Amino acid sequence: MAVSEDFARLIDPFRPELLAHCYRMLGSVHDAEDQVQETMIRAWRSYGDFEGRASLRTWLYRIATNACLRALENSGRRPLPSGLGGPGEYPEAPLAAAQPEIPWLQPIPDALVSAGSADPAEIAASRQATRLALIAALQYLPARQRAVLILRDVLRWRAAEVAELLGTTTTAVNRMLQRARERLEQAAPDQDRIHEPADEQDRALLDRFATAFEDADVTAVVQLLREDAVFEMPPEVTWFTGQELIGRFLRSQVLTGPGRFQMIPVAANGQPALAAYIRGHDGGYRAHSICVLTIAASQVTRVTSFNDPGLFATFSLPQTVAAAAVPVPGR
Repeated sequence: MAVSEDFARLIDPFRPELLAHCYRMLGSVHDAEDQVQETMIRAWRSYGDFEGRASLRTWLYRIATNACLRALENSGRRPLPSGLGGPGEYPEAPLAAAQPEIPWLQPIPDALVSAGSADPAEIAASRQATRLALIAALQYLPARQRAVLILRDVLRWRAAEVAELLGTTTTAVNRMLQRARERLEQAAPDQDRIHEPADEQDRALLDRFATAFEDADVTAVVQLLREDAVFEMPPEVTWFTGQELIGRFLRSQVLTGPGRFQMIPVAANGQPALAAYIRGHDGGYRAHSICVLTIAASQVTRVTSFNDPGLFATFSLPQTVAAAAVPVPGR
């Protein structure tokens, strides 16, 4: 068998978990895909020298981690609007100008990071470790601290293995891990990042949210929100918190009439999510946003609406749909 054929047979099953790893490091599904490709190229070039002193999986993770560290050398963190400034106070006022030039955090489809596994426990663990709040919090860590925390706390590598990868000592790794955990706790003290995978109640809540949104029933939407819920919409820098302000914003600027939006259930970051299509002048619907919901105790605690139609291709969704072609959840 040629080396290239042997390589493809051995390596391809690792792609989904390597993509999840690179996404945790980079906060962008597009950048993660680029670095997985870079990992595969580097692994193919050096495969003939692979001597099996480490497992194939460990060897690939080493290549991927170093690829991500190089990619992070000249890039800043990928924020969400709530990480850049305080909440908006005037929901009826025009929003501040959108800032698409900011390298915003991106969602990742569950299907991409669980495609290689049939083990429910592995799938659940992978989705748990891509929770949106965790990925957002990781952005506050320097690159090497980020790598240490992911390798130690998510992948359960030994300190000595991480030290070897980073070319440092186990003492230094343990110090970085302690600092990373402290920073992570400061960045996400509300523990939204710790949540069980979506269950039937979450899916039912998602359906109610989608139906209320399609019907422009602001009262019903607000009733599903926790009192201190957050609503943010990258690349819009303005965001709101609290049922009252979110309700006023939706009523005045978003849900201006029934049928303006059609919602398709998807799954992103191990969380319930919706692909939102907005009605055009021709009556058809065009891609608008991927809305990721954070749910705790049967309430929506955060809605992160990624207003980027370019993400739809990542979710294998079309850019436009006819009204009759869009399924309505819960009906």
